[in-house]
Amino acid sequence: MADNRTERATPKRRTKAREDGQILRSRDLVSTITLLSVVIVLAWHPQIWIGRWQSYFARALESSIHGEWTAQSQVFGWTMLAVAQWIAPLFGVAFVMAVGSTLAQGGVNFSAKALAPNFSRLNPVNNVKHLFTLAVLSRVLRSLLPSGIILYLALRLILLHAPAVLHSARMPVRSSLALMGAICYSLAWQSGLVLLAWSAVDYILQRQTFEKSLRMTKQEVRQENKDNEGSPQVKSRIKRLRRELMRRSLQKNMQRATAVITNPTHYAVALEYRPATMAAPVVVAKGRNLIAVKIKELARWNEVPIVENPPLAQALYKAAEVDQMIPPNLYAAVAEILAFLYRAQTRMNAASRRAPAAAGAR
Repeated sequence: MADNRTERATPKRRTKAREDGQILRSRDLVSTITLLSVVIVLAWHPQIWIGRWQSYFARALESSIHGEWTAQSQVFGWTMLAVAQWIAPLFGVAFVMAVGSTLAQGGVNFSAKALAPNFSRLNPVNNVKHLFTLAVLSRVLRSLLPSGIILYLALRLILLHAPAVLHSARMPVRSSLALMGAICYSLAWQSGLVLLAWSAVDYILQRQTFEKSLRMTKQEVRQENKDNEGSPQVKSRIKRLRRELMRRSLQKNMQRATAVITNPTHYAVALEYRPATMAAPVVVAKGRNLIAVKIKELARWNEVPIVENPPLAQALYKAAEVDQMIPPNLYAAVAEILAFLYRAQTRMNAASRRAPAAAGAR
């Protein structure tokens, strides 16, 4: 059956995999970086490392010449001190590089599921079966490639320095040791570079395998989105309820409106002002685009005056929220409009009263 896991892993899927102990990490890369760091430290001022052993042997030979029991009892302590002085820096550098390279590959991950006891791993039958799988065979064949390259480099160095090695018996001891050290150092850093290149390739291959193992089907992605955000039917119902509540609130507030200031098309702000009970006008409704159109429709239905003043409409929309008083810096502009509307309303009322009186006089 064809593999239908074509979707990239979601953050939730990656988090779950990390909790289960699945993390991308190349052990070969960590060990290679550690090895190279130790080689570099050994090559940095080799006189320091040689000088420590020279001083140790000098003290040990001097104490053996004296032949005193107290001096011989100190040889063991000198030996431990010399070994510690020689090994401690190397172990320190190796530890720092190993921890740093591990943190760079995802950090330390403590998984309770991965640490739980699994007695099936202790079954020798299962372990023998795992030895003859394609994955194990693939790892063995892949490990033979860098081993073969390192063997070729070692043979090449031996053949290159063969004449000098054959005549090293005629050389002074210091020169002979320096030659052997140079050959060993050359083989060490060349092998380290080979292992580093192979570890990088292995990391890329592991990354591809890891990403492939985390892939999800389209159904799993949809189900996860549904679990995170809720069902589309539920979200649609929530949106409808919100729109219904907003429409009812808008209709109720527009019944209290005194005037509507518009942009005229993009903004609409409805104001309420009762001089007897209010210190300043209050915004009872505001909106943009479709909501602004709805406010103007409700204003016409409730016979609320609509005034076009784009700068004032934008300023009111940005400066005040619903059920809040307008800011003091807009008092004058709003008062001018309300006064104009009050005068217009007064004239209309006076004209309406005069019309029946004139009709009665006829």
